[in-house]
Amino acid sequence: MSIKTFYTPSAIFLLILIMTPLALMSQSESDQGPYLATGIRIGDVSQTEAVIWARLTKNKNRVNDAPLPISLYTDPTTNKRHLRKTRRDKDGTVYFPQGYDINTVEGAVPGIKGELRVHYKPNDVSSWKYTDWKAVDPEANYSKKFILDKLLPGKTYELLVEARPENGKTSAQMKGKFKTPPDINSSRKIVFGASTCQGYPDQDHPDGYKIYPFLESLDLDFFVHAGDILYYDNLAKNKSMAHYHWDRMFSLPTNKSFHAQVTSYFEKDDHDAWFNDSYRGIKSSFMGDFTFDQGLAVFRQEMPIKDKTYRTFRWGKDLQIWLVEGRDYRSPNTQADGPDKTIWGKEQMEWFKQTVEASDATFKILISPTPLIGPDRSQKKDNHSNKGFYHEGEIIRKFIASQPNMYVICGDRHWQYVSEHQDYGIVEFSIGANSDDHAGGWKQEDVRPEHLYLNVVGGTMTVTIDPKGKGSISVVHYDVNGNPLNEFLADAK
Repeated sequence: MSIKTFYTPSAIFLLILIMTPLALMSQSESDQGPYLATGIRIGDVSQTEAVIWARLTKNKNRVNDAPLPISLYTDPTTNKRHLRKTRRDKDGTVYFPQGYDINTVEGAVPGIKGELRVHYKPNDVSSWKYTDWKAVDPEANYSKKFILDKLLPGKTYELLVEARPENGKTSAQMKGKFKTPPDINSSRKIVFGASTCQGYPDQDHPDGYKIYPFLESLDLDFFVHAGDILYYDNLAKNKSMAHYHWDRMFSLPTNKSFHAQVTSYFEKDDHDAWFNDSYRGIKSSFMGDFTFDQGLAVFRQEMPIKDKTYRTFRWGKDLQIWLVEGRDYRSPNTQADGPDKTIWGKEQMEWFKQTVEASDATFKILISPTPLIGPDRSQKKDNHSNKGFYHEGEIIRKFIASQPNMYVICGDRHWQYVSEHQDYGIVEFSIGANSDDHAGGWKQEDVRPEHLYLNVVGGTMTVTIDPKGKGSISVVHYDVNGNPLNEFLADAK
């Protein structure tokens, strides 16, 4: 794939045919820094372990006052290049403004070699534990994951992440915190937040997104991002540009601040795997040199995930969550539906059933990147709520219906809803897009019999598990300013 430049006088793009070699995009070392401009990410926290992700950067802050790159596509009939017209235009090529490259456009946070160390302790003790200094991996976007073990359940941990040049003096520090789940015999209130569908062009705050300062103010026990953390589709035409998407998203001040202060669990969907409705084996020149397998690898490099991307976590006596993988094992969307067509794959399905049946948590919640109940748009065919994967969807729905106090949370859909399956009684909560400009895809007046709540707006969602009495679940949808819009409340059965 070629990387080119453009210039924009009077908002008209004049394409410059001078090529920018990929070699010029690699990060050179600097005598200054390294810094922590993309923050820290704290994930997959259990009663005894946590994954701490950090990355070394050349500069203290992201690039803000600069233009963005664009992608142009080839018209097969005229062989001329044009701005994107459809979801899958041919032969996508990234163009940088003249005088700019991947390290200097808006949102750029070039990485740099060096070392990281993590200090950590429960907030009720004075002595710190710390890891050894570890070199970052340039092949993983100059990042490093630390697995903290022998943690204590039900604690708030303080973090201090340090950066330095190799064998040099500390050059940057960043504080953070996270909570570990209570042990499985501990019954206490748990509150977690959730988000999905995060479009970079649709920011609604000078520093990123309004929902994150609100969520940070709640001092959540944990947070779940249910996929579409970012959108590769238009600009990620090679692996370097894919990493750029993570750099620009997590260096936004609202995102950087929030993710340093909370235990998080991350899922991916189509847009943060490759592109819209993507799956292994689909043929497309739309994404340039960037491949599906590279997309899966980049996700693991950028996320604080220890092992498989499907996993389960127990939060005390009353809550267990299941996070599932919807891209790695899926059949082609175009395949005829039937017993052999799958989103989850055989191994994940068996794991899900076995772990759910083995759980004695009061409330069980499946958190899926895509809907299980819906309703969804009639033309959609890529998830369990519609005809494309109906057979496997029925297997999952019937199984969940057999489990007391089990609910579903889904990402992917750009509107908020609470729906109840007409036959099985399963309740599903769609988180909705995280900003108003990113909301859409459904008509507000199209209220179906399944809908207990419908709102085509951006915002966020919280779930509260309260052990008082028989135990209860409260699910609240909010607008982007943190105003409550709807509450679903139910007692344990």
